[in-house]
Amino acid sequence: MTVRFLLDNEIIETDAAATDSVLDLLRYRLRRTGTKEGCAEGDCGACTVLLGEPTGDTVAWRAVNACILFVPMLDGKALMTVESLGGTHPVQHEMVARHGSQCGFCTPGFVMSLVGRSMTAAGTEGVAVGDVIAGNLCRCTGYGPILDAGEAVPPEPRDDTALATRLRALPHGEGEGWFAPRTADELAALLVAHPDARIVAGATDVGLWVTKQHRELGTVIFLGDVADLRDVTDTEAGLTIGAGARYSDAREALTRLHPDLGELVRRIAGVQVRNTGTIGGNIANGSPIGDMPPALIALRATLTLRKGDARRTIALEDFFIAYGKQDRSAGELVESIFVPRPAPSALIRIVKLSKRFDSDISAVCGAITLDIADGAITRARVAFGGMAAIPKRATACETALTGAPMCEATFEAAATAIASDYAPLDDLRGSAAYRLTVAANLLRRLWAEQSGVPVSVLEDMDG
Repeated sequence: MTVRFLLDNEIIETDAAATDSVLDLLRYRLRRTGTKEGCAEGDCGACTVLLGEPTGDTVAWRAVNACILFVPMLDGKALMTVESLGGTHPVQHEMVARHGSQCGFCTPGFVMSLVGRSMTAAGTEGVAVGDVIAGNLCRCTGYGPILDAGEAVPPEPRDDTALATRLRALPHGEGEGWFAPRTADELAALLVAHPDARIVAGATDVGLWVTKQHRELGTVIFLGDVADLRDVTDTEAGLTIGAGARYSDAREALTRLHPDLGELVRRIAGVQVRNTGTIGGNIANGSPIGDMPPALIALRATLTLRKGDARRTIALEDFFIAYGKQDRSAGELVESIFVPRPAPSALIRIVKLSKRFDSDISAVCGAITLDIADGAITRARVAFGGMAAIPKRATACETALTGAPMCEATFEAAATAIASDYAPLDDLRGSAAYRLTVAANLLRRLWAEQSGVPVSVLEDMDG
């Protein structure tokens, strides 16, 4: 069936298979060749476009990677490419005036990211220009002029009332082999009817299955239009995050819960990926190097799963069974995540370790939560990603901490215990010895920070 979206106020109608990419649609069918293919995995930003969806009486825009976005995900939305700017946008003027383009290949992607900032698009409000373009790679190392060009154009919200009205009037598409439900109830019913269907939220991982592995996905259910799965509710008890909430949607609330959570989200890929990737998808995917699960496990998060009208709630740590295997039956979906509000006195440290600061996959991601009373640790939860086949608690380390006094000897014992909790693998991101060493050193660093010992030598670990 036909997918309908607006491109420069023109209704585009196109037939699409579930896994047709937006990049291919633009370049080969619509001849919008300004959008480049650099990596086909959402890493370099050369294919950045702006996607708008009606929200209330306006349009919410976000920068996304066209290479791993599937065409059905455009349905009912507005699309803006570099050609849409007509060469007259202030960002384009500043890029030319400040010599921000060298070979020019990456330039359209940078321009679209900076245009998104100028429109206060998702993930850019109050964010430094350097973070806005962290998902864009310049192969000529010309970042200075690009940063200057971005700084020269102040953000200014748009009036998209008329555009929102047009978008809401577009018929809802559905195609052979794919579905795009609008409510959680509709999604749950579809999964009961199609229990083996592939659920796609942001496609930030599944997109690579198609572009890099050429996998067939079978029946696909897109959940990006399920508005009631995108709710983020902040209460005195804690934070409830709908499984369809994107990282950019949840970052502010996570930062309020604890600043380390906000910093962790900032380190998860670039703005384009955070604008499409979902926290629920990251969990459901079950990757041992997913960034969010270790932090949420350390914070005692629970997971609500739904099958039809039946729901069950489990501890997040119990969802991960073995590599590639999660506690989710056919036709069941991850519906929401609940993160209890930490006690004001809790000591929390969350650290991501990677070879590159921006847009890199973790070598190790560690999270430590300690409840302390009268100079002793009354409860400890320590979890790591990248150390085992699943995100996993360090139970021996926790035992060494629980009931022990807050002192150097306690943290040294806990650091030593890490070796009995994990047997990590060697891979391109780090050796087993490196992983064990840095995981132990996170405990030592935490004590050093609490006792006032300078940790400047260790600060590079965050990068």
